[in-house]
Amino acid sequence: MNKIAVLGGGQIGEALISGLISAGHDPKSITVTNRREARGEELADRYGVYPTTDNEEAASNADVVFLCVKPAGILAVIEEIAETIASNDVSTMVVSMAAGISLERMEDAIPAAGTPVLRVMPNTSMLVGKGVCALSPGKHVSQEQTEAVVGLLEATGTVVVVPESQMDAVTAVSGSGPAYIFLVAEALIDAGVSLGLTRDVARDLTNATIAGAGAMLDQEGADPVALRAGVSSPAGTTVAAIRELEESGLRGAFYRALEKNAQRSRELGGR
Repeated sequence: MNKIAVLGGGQIGEALISGLISAGHDPKSITVTNRREARGEELADRYGVYPTTDNEEAASNADVVFLCVKPAGILAVIEEIAETIASNDVSTMVVSMAAGISLERMEDAIPAAGTPVLRVMPNTSMLVGKGVCALSPGKHVSQEQTEAVVGLLEATGTVVVVPESQMDAVTAVSGSGPAYIFLVAEALIDAGVSLGLTRDVARDLTNATIAGAGAMLDQEGADPVALRAGVSSPAGTTVAAIRELEESGLRGAFYRALEKNAQRSRELGGR
């Protein structure tokens, strides 16, 4: 990619920039936009990218434009840069990193026929290079273009290609997934304190335990059922705790929570 534009230098935008540069992309080929000049200068100092407050300037002759803004702002930003994209000398790919907004709505917002649009659901673990991005290509995107965007996003972690019909489920599982793990960590810490541990010790134990469990799950062929069974000795302490969690409805709570999440994702997309 000769030129990459990142519209929106918030958490996701910065994580993307950091990953791209770590993967060897020239920071001078990356333009980042922000409403606040101070934030743009901060990113420029940190990564060496070119900052601007002008989305049209950033999109001019860009090979790929990443839209790293809130869902409510996606269509407005597309409309802002639509004429610029239409007049570019290159076939600019538009990649949304926001939940909810469908490919059809984004494609309809671009008057230039045949503009390749892709939809991505990232998560905040991109910040540490352990993100999960699910990608759905639009109707004007070639296999080669899909592979090119996958290659860029792999700088931030794992990338999977899914049909758009599965994107609400992806949002529920991985898009919001880090928040569920953080909530579990918070509960484990509080429970440890209730058993007499200091908060610092409970936090250190919890954080290290979750990191270690995550590393085990990240091994090739890892099966969470088998891993859990490996910790659960017959009539032991772990199975006593797991029985209590199951009888308290933990599994059902996750089913209901993810259904609510997917429903909200559909609502954000106006469906």
